[in-house]
Amino acid sequence: MTAINHMDTSVQNVDIAIVGGAMAGATLALALARLSQTSAPVSVALIEAHVPDKSHPGFDARSIAIAHGSIFELSRLGLWPKLAHLGTAIENIHVSDRGHFGMTELNAAQFHLDALGQVVELERVGQVLFNELNKSEVKLFCPAKLAQVEAGIDSHTLVLDSGERIQAKLVVAADGLQSKVRNSFHLPEIQVAFEQTAIIANIQTDKPHQHWAYERFTETGPLALLPMGDSQGQPRLSLVWALDDARAKQMQTAPKAEFLAALQQAFGYRAGQFIDVSARHAYPLNLSYMPRPIHHRCVFIGNAAQTLHPIAGQGFNLGLRDVVSLLEVLKMALAQGEDIGCAAVTHAYLNAREQDRNSTIRNIEFLVRGFSNQYWPLALGRNLGLRLLSWFPPLKTPVAQKAMGWK
Repeated sequence: MTAINHMDTSVQNVDIAIVGGAMAGATLALALARLSQTSAPVSVALIEAHVPDKSHPGFDARSIAIAHGSIFELSRLGLWPKLAHLGTAIENIHVSDRGHFGMTELNAAQFHLDALGQVVELERVGQVLFNELNKSEVKLFCPAKLAQVEAGIDSHTLVLDSGERIQAKLVVAADGLQSKVRNSFHLPEIQVAFEQTAIIANIQTDKPHQHWAYERFTETGPLALLPMGDSQGQPRLSLVWALDDARAKQMQTAPKAEFLAALQQAFGYRAGQFIDVSARHAYPLNLSYMPRPIHHRCVFIGNAAQTLHPIAGQGFNLGLRDVVSLLEVLKMALAQGEDIGCAAVTHAYLNAREQDRNSTIRNIEFLVRGFSNQYWPLALGRNLGLRLLSWFPPLKTPVAQKAMGWK
């Protein structure tokens, strides 16, 4: 690693500059470093504003579910063996609609798998990824903020807040919802407000989770519980609870006993009794996406390209597919001796991502609107749908494939 934090106005030239070092950006940087060792050399700079600790917005107190398909891809990239010890397996998923008859289950054993996915804590993942970056050839600028982008014909120059300048043939924006790169180029973004806020917390229960995950649809939005590793012998679940904005504000600051009672009433006792809750965090829930996640010598991945509602836990999994597609495009360009930032390369990435992105975004919006709505024909339709999945198990296969990240 090359860590550079002092004042330096000289220009550093690299092939690829990645802005944003959270899950998508760090994964891409490490994959490119591995690619450089096995095929055509490619120089990479990674610019990240925060060191990976509890204050890092991308490696905070949240947990995420890494789908089976994503674990396959991370294994191919040589990264999952570094992260596997952090995972808690999801062996079963229970889906229900509060106050209605609809419910179904997905079970790993039905698909001859050990697990449908793994739950990891982002803070711990960040530590591992940055430890790997420290050992790599990636030029790491951290903590460093992008101050300005100077666009050019054959390259872009990234000016950091320290005055350092990085010139790159291709810029990869992985800098999240408020992408500085996207704003620098004044690129359009579509936003859909769901008027919901997610309460994120870890819940202690009085009985082991037995590797069950739960998705419960309530009148205010979805309530998800994911299995986590025990803390000092106490079973834990990771909570994502979507509420209307006013109720979320109330629940974030409610006394612990009041919060746990409200959560228990909304979810029930299928996961046992909720006996404690960690610090609560609130995140506004919106859908945002770029119609075209490319620009001249620039591509957008992860939350910089699209930010999803967590209803199906597909945010990182979709972002990882961005990473994998971009890697395939870059491998081909390097093998053919192409300019890796040329229009042919960026458009190849656009074409590779179009169908998957569009279908996932449409499906997420449909789920949010369809399962947060108490209009009785919609409620009847979704409950019949859930029951049909239980009555006719073959119908679960395409649903499970989506849940497991197999596009």
